[in-house]
Amino acid sequence: MIYIIRHGQTAKNRTGTLQGRSNAPLDESGIAQARAAAGWFSAEGIHFDKVYTSPLIRAEETARILAKDVEIVTEERLIEMDYGPYEGMDLHHLPPELMVFFSDFVHNPAPHGMESLSSVVSRLGTFLTEILEEAYKYNLLLSTHAIAMKGALEYLTPASEGRYWSKYIGNCSVYGAGVLENGYEIPRELWHP
Repeated sequence: MIYIIRHGQTAKNRTGTLQGRSNAPLDESGIAQARAAAGWFSAEGIHFDKVYTSPLIRAEETARILAKDVEIVTEERLIEMDYGPYEGMDLHHLPPELMVFFSDFVHNPAPHGMESLSSVVSRLGTFLTEILEEAYKYNLLLSTHAIAMKGALEYLTPASEGRYWSKYIGNCSVYGAGVLENGYEIPRELWHP
């Protein structure tokens, strides 16, 4: 089984900053969210055999809170979308081209300089394919970011037609997908703070 979690809150999340690949740590609320998620996993009797995390500190900190005594492996493909020149912008005062993109991810391509959504799906899909056999045998946790997580969910739900791109996934929201011999089951939301 795979479990996918978005990292806990950071100060940049709180202030509405497009943080992308900025390396911001969890704030106090983010630490509390990760601890609450750890409590939920424990109450459900779910333990992890292995954890994969984005290389960004907020995802690593979330993973370490959830899995203190488990092998944690840094995986570059779990990193957040590259926002390019838009990194660090105030989400409340976006330039028009970014507002158009965010208004309809499915039909509006990412502005020049940003990673495309198809690239996000491709890199997450490649990783999920590589760990399929491992996920069939063990419980794996993937600690990642909102857009990267949506890319994974899009890959795992071929009939979604892009519905995950506009879905809100809050900090420390958890999705899970069972694994069959030849592929993953459709993921479902399991918990959120």
